[in-house]
Amino acid sequence: MRALKIIKNRSDIGAGTRGSDLGVDALEIAAINAKNDFFNRHQYFDLQTHNESIYNKVNNTFAKRIAFVLEQCKRVRDATEKTLLEGFFPLILSGDHSSALGTMAGIQKAFPKEKVGVIWIDAHTDLHSPLSTPSGNVHGMPLGAALGLNNEQLAINDYDQDSLKNWEAMKQLGVYQPLLEPQQLVYFGIRDFETEEAVLLQGLKLKYFSVEQCRKKGIEDCAKKALSHLAQMDKIYVSFDVDSLDAELVSNGTGTPVSNGFLVEEISMLLHVLYSSQKMIALEVSEINPLLDHKGNSMLKRSFQLFLSCLSYNFFGLIFHQTLLGEIVFFLKLLVVQ
Repeated sequence: MRALKIIKNRSDIGAGTRGSDLGVDALEIAAINAKNDFFNRHQYFDLQTHNESIYNKVNNTFAKRIAFVLEQCKRVRDATEKTLLEGFFPLILSGDHSSALGTMAGIQKAFPKEKVGVIWIDAHTDLHSPLSTPSGNVHGMPLGAALGLNNEQLAINDYDQDSLKNWEAMKQLGVYQPLLEPQQLVYFGIRDFETEEAVLLQGLKLKYFSVEQCRKKGIEDCAKKALSHLAQMDKIYVSFDVDSLDAELVSNGTGTPVSNGFLVEEISMLLHVLYSSQKMIALEVSEINPLLDHKGNSMLKRSFQLFLSCLSYNFFGLIFHQTLLGEIVFFLKLLVVQ
């Protein structure tokens, strides 16, 4: 069994709202408040960022700070590759979701001869490119880059040669181009996207499970179907954006909160099934923004109660403190304390 290693990536320059760079520190404080030494028990990388670039003038509205996002993705890629080759299970704590492109590239570099599936737990599809983006925020583009998309048919923007050069470099961060094929990707929880993105979902024949579908069929059943869809994959990377959680009932401490999302218990079950497949090779968590939490300490209290309830019985059929899954699930309980 692989030991866990934390990659602390506080970059938030790919987002449209500042504050997700504080997510890692908020989680560490949550662990302290829970009297748990989670963050002291594990080795970690603390990555340099370009967060100072938010003070620079934005020169375009279609790929904001893309050159700095590219550099950050390279840092995450290299840290992920090193962590995997050292034999650890990487838990990547990222500010905004754009850095997930670097994680996928790092996994591919570590295992270039193996097929890696991606399970993307998110309210958004993140399929945009500089040509199609309505916001210009690069955290809406990591899967667009991974799939090698330009989205010319959906273009609403023009972009300059520097931005084009950086976009092409983002698409080439991995060993192969495209980094990801459509059949390697499964979504959970997407529910907030433009008509143009729906066209991409249909055109690329991307597999996804809505919150409604998971509740109707059961989260465990949908997780098993996702694994069946990815049966040809040697390994699986799970990317978890906290805006997949229900903004009203669980988490509004994120830059793009969306209602009608998952509950923490549902994500816990989803991770349990995925990890139990023995293919899960890395987990990334992103977009925790403590500056946007308007619920005071109520999230902390509810989260800690949920954590205690999980400890009070053998929910996963495993000894909680002695398993990697137990560590991951404990961490998950901290996600709503922003």
